[in-house]
Amino acid sequence: MDVQLTAAHWVYLVGILVILATMALRKNIVVPAVIATFLTALVFSGSIVTGLSAIFNASLVAAKELFNIFLIIAMVTAMLGALRQLGADRMMVAPFRRVMRAGTSSFLVLAAVTYVISLFFWPTPAVPLVGAVLIPVAIRAGLSPLSVGMVIAICGQGMALSADYIIKVAPGISASAAGVDPDAVADKALVLSLIVGGTALVLTYLMQKKTWRTPSPELLIEWEAEADRGIGESRSGGDDHSGGGGGSKPVSTGPTGGGTSATAATAVLAPAASPFPDEIVESEKERRGTAKAFAMLVPLAYLAFIVYLMLGKFTEVVPPLQGGDAAAIVGGIAALVLFAAAASTDGGGFLETTSDHLVDGLVFAFKAMGVVLPIAGFFFIGNADFAGAILGVPDSATAPAILFDLVTAVQTHLPQNAFVTSFGILLIGLVAGLDGSGFSGLPLTGALSGALGPAVDVDPATLAAIGQMGNIWSGGGVIIAWSSLVAVAGFARVPVLDLARKCFIPVMAGLVLSTIFAVLVF
Repeated sequence: MDVQLTAAHWVYLVGILVILATMALRKNIVVPAVIATFLTALVFSGSIVTGLSAIFNASLVAAKELFNIFLIIAMVTAMLGALRQLGADRMMVAPFRRVMRAGTSSFLVLAAVTYVISLFFWPTPAVPLVGAVLIPVAIRAGLSPLSVGMVIAICGQGMALSADYIIKVAPGISASAAGVDPDAVADKALVLSLIVGGTALVLTYLMQKKTWRTPSPELLIEWEAEADRGIGESRSGGDDHSGGGGGSKPVSTGPTGGGTSATAATAVLAPAASPFPDEIVESEKERRGTAKAFAMLVPLAYLAFIVYLMLGKFTEVVPPLQGGDAAAIVGGIAALVLFAAAASTDGGGFLETTSDHLVDGLVFAFKAMGVVLPIAGFFFIGNADFAGAILGVPDSATAPAILFDLVTAVQTHLPQNAFVTSFGILLIGLVAGLDGSGFSGLPLTGALSGALGPAVDVDPATLAAIGQMGNIWSGGGVIIAWSSLVAVAGFARVPVLDLARKCFIPVMAGLVLSTIFAVLVF
């Protein structure tokens, strides 16, 4: 595959290297991303007007592509704000305390539940489900917010999505490009994903265990209060409970903002003294009964949703959900629960209260994800599907595939050796995933696997599975911040850049180990 690289390709490559170096130095990468976007567009078009326009267009395109994540975070966050005001959030997670009593048990339960849901239905609906029900329990059990985010990302966006063993979209794409049996790729990808995920989880456990604390209800209040203050106020040298520079900055999800959510939840359960104690007791019993009803309603609603998904997948009783339908239903359920909880809490004033919760949810989502938009916009320039809109290419012309061209050019210089070729395919998958789309590089790694496998005496299905690991663990939302990892960070209330950095070493160790295993065993 002969690719002619232009000056724009080299400028874009330098931009990638600068961004990666800036991330390694634990600095904010928004400014390098914006400057790289401007320079790439300027060199590509030769017009300073196009260069300046690209800065805006890149963020606009990224916002369009990522807004579904914005919205699901906002809806679920608004729902949780209403449940917190009612006092139902604590009751809802109470049953899990029987199992999730300490850090280790919470770690294991969180990993298992996230993996199973994500394996069957992809991580998009899994993250809101786990975020709404299990994250508060894990925080109360002593896990640090960063540990929670790492577990969910590794098991959902990483281990489950990289195998995609149930839905089999990823193995199908890889196998089609490689010219091999999809089941062969799926079987090998499942084994490799378990090796990568298992390694990453063990390293995460060992690295994060020192940050865990003694289980206490106060940890949940502290977690909420820290989010209210804004995670930009980082602790010295720490990013386990709060963020460093450049991370997301969630705000209160309560109706009044300004750090009142934890107080509101406590006040519901412990009302102030009153000259009418009998009325207060009766009112408190009624409120507790309503809170208990919602504490049962929310898990049951989402359980019914999971049952519906399973019926649609394995039977013909109901039609299967397509595309983003699953995430849309999660958001729809959250909206209805929000309305009902607000009406139960405020009665006639629920219209205003509901609006307040929605605004707080949207503010939370934009503060959690806003920093990602210009970063994602730069990497979208490398994708032909988005480059035209960013660079102002006419519809009648072919948009450049800058990142694809760079990756294709690299493969021609790979030595004819099984280990070198395998790690080369892994690296190409990792780089191709930098656009944050997850599956976009699979046709490339699959095609290269089919072409290079026979030359180095390696099964093309094995190489395709290796490339699939690199592409999805990178772009699927584990080790780069401009991806669906931002949803995990939003629900765990940690800076997305810190979360990506913390996941990097465990995941890369797992990818190296899995690639060695693939070459020696498969």
